[in-house]
Amino acid sequence: MTDTVVKIDVESGRKSRLSPEVRRGLLGLGLGNTLEWYDWMVFGLLSAFIGPKFFPSQDPVAATLSALAVFAVGFAFRPLGGIMLGTLADRIGRRRVMLWSIMMMAGTTLIIALCPTYDQIGAAAGVILLVCRIIQGISTGVEAPLSTAHAVELVPEGREGFVAGIISFYVNAGILLASLVSWLSSLMLGGAVMADWGWRVPFIVGAAFGFVVVYLRRTLPETMKPEELAENNSSKTVWGGVRKHWLSVLAITFVVGAAQAYNYAWNTGLPTAARSGFKEDATAVFALTTVLGVVLVVGSLIISKVADGKSISKWFLITRALSIPSVFLMLMYVKPGIAGFAAVLLGGSVVLVLNMTLYNVVTSSLMPKNCRGAGTALGYGLGVALFGGTASYLLVWLQSLNASWIFPVYVAVLSALSIVFYLLARKKNGIFIGR
Repeated sequence: MTDTVVKIDVESGRKSRLSPEVRRGLLGLGLGNTLEWYDWMVFGLLSAFIGPKFFPSQDPVAATLSALAVFAVGFAFRPLGGIMLGTLADRIGRRRVMLWSIMMMAGTTLIIALCPTYDQIGAAAGVILLVCRIIQGISTGVEAPLSTAHAVELVPEGREGFVAGIISFYVNAGILLASLVSWLSSLMLGGAVMADWGWRVPFIVGAAFGFVVVYLRRTLPETMKPEELAENNSSKTVWGGVRKHWLSVLAITFVVGAAQAYNYAWNTGLPTAARSGFKEDATAVFALTTVLGVVLVVGSLIISKVADGKSISKWFLITRALSIPSVFLMLMYVKPGIAGFAAVLLGGSVVLVLNMTLYNVVTSSLMPKNCRGAGTALGYGLGVALFGGTASYLLVWLQSLNASWIFPVYVAVLSALSIVFYLLARKKNGIFIGR
């Protein structure tokens, strides 16, 4: 297939119409995000069922923590994915890398769905699960940052707010589907069947959807022009640009890390603590996480309209500042009770959707196009590896020590640091997308 370069009208303003080619590109990029986040979140949501099957233990909390540790290992490999695939995206173009990343996720999800358990093949089951999570970590290390950068490069100047909202909509649709499919599976099959083999059903659904997305991504437009690719004729050239903008990479790390720590606490850590620590009814927990998913999906669409044509920089600073006090809502859920869980989960949802909608476009704006793939993917990978992937484990562990208050302080500090580093990077290097 011949690469096509999308021509962008930079003078038409925020109300510029999107061509059919651009709309198809946004659909392929968006649905890929839906799949990536669906597959990634399903593992976290079902960790209480997966843990005993692959890491048997007399203590169900210990088995769950083992599964969450594998969940965190995937995050540790995101920087590697950012370095490898992000560099390739700057050298050979965005489209092929976007196709490769989704193929990796779809294939490993199918393997997890069909993988034998510890009782069937012993410790090899845990090894297979670990390898799949490593590959998925490499895939997601480039998927989220590069798909957003790709989308922003596709649309006319001034439509960055729309891209932030629409890509976030697809991401949140994946989170919603993960919760919805998990809830429906639990409702229809029951807790006993879910613990036995029913946990495989959501993974089978994800694998089937994945191969549909692979087909759609074959027609993605390319945004790197031939002359831009010719200039990036070596990894040395790409990483020279990354080193020059090191402060921006540091800012991206904290911008992403703070958002992801908040996100995984709400979408994975709190539900896991409710089911494993406080023994809440699994079906009720999945129902509430599904409601949270609806809030995120609808909120993303609203923000795509409201923020279109507005200063993404200003919106980011305001919404990130709001996350500092709102994270302390977590302290309300310190004892069993589904009402308390619902209050915390839904009470923090508004600030969550604001932060999760904007942060990837903000990170793309901090890097120039010639090294945007490598720079944003590296910063993103470091952010989720250091702060996002450890959030669920840290939250459950602190609750087991009766020290839950430490976690919101930790997230609040991350949020404050992200604002400081963003302002420093913007002052030193400027911003390359939006205003």
